[in-house]
Amino acid sequence: MADKFAIVTGASTGIGFELASIAAENGYDLLVVADEPLIEAAAADFERHGVSVISLEADLATLEGVDQLLAATNGRRVDLLCANAGRGLGHGFLEQDVADWRRVVDTNITGTLYLLQHVLRDMVGRDEGKVLITGSIAGFIPGSFQAVYNGTKAFVDSFADAIRNEIKDAKGVTVTTLMPGPVETEFFGRADMLDTSVGVSESKSDPADVARDGWEALMKGEAHIVSGWKNKVQATLAHVTPAAVLAEQHRKMAEPGSAER
Repeated sequence: MADKFAIVTGASTGIGFELASIAAENGYDLLVVADEPLIEAAAADFERHGVSVISLEADLATLEGVDQLLAATNGRRVDLLCANAGRGLGHGFLEQDVADWRRVVDTNITGTLYLLQHVLRDMVGRDEGKVLITGSIAGFIPGSFQAVYNGTKAFVDSFADAIRNEIKDAKGVTVTTLMPGPVETEFFGRADMLDTSVGVSESKSDPADVARDGWEALMKGEAHIVSGWKNKVQATLAHVTPAAVLAEQHRKMAEPGSAER
């Protein structure tokens, strides 16, 4: 076993897969988790770096799924947590099934907070550990036709800032928020957004680049990282642009059928 142990959630594809790969390259044993069988194949890729890898298929939208994850650590000290699991949902809010939007809330907020609370308690208790939370610049923007998702990311971005202040006396523990813009992953297909302008856009970020940005900020103990210069500009403008204007701009990107306009 390596001296270092990391948990990466949402690790089967996208940003999570890339973060787990970087952790393995840097000598971390891994516990990788996703809600799909593909996590087994991903784990085989990570093992090629010569580290020990535990893979787990679990639903992190449920407290039971998070408990499965915690049990899979077998009591081992967690040195690093990449809380990356997330779920999107497109189309108008009034058209969405309660079960679908609740799953977004439970994955992005409830399950994430439950995991963070358990892991951070141990880290703060020993005054050592690193946490990376995948937020989004979507948290700065009223998400017309993606309202629940953007709302959850606003929560996550705000929560990370608050908890960072609460534990500031634990000097050996850092909490970093990774805030990308649109990324070229399976996210938009799973969120039923492939008929939208943002869903088919070719200007989305590469998940490997986003993960590298997040990893570098994590290792430096930085509070935030907005990945990509275009996203940095957009995040800055979002703080001074009226909400109604931002919502209309988002509508043009995320409204169903906008890909054809």
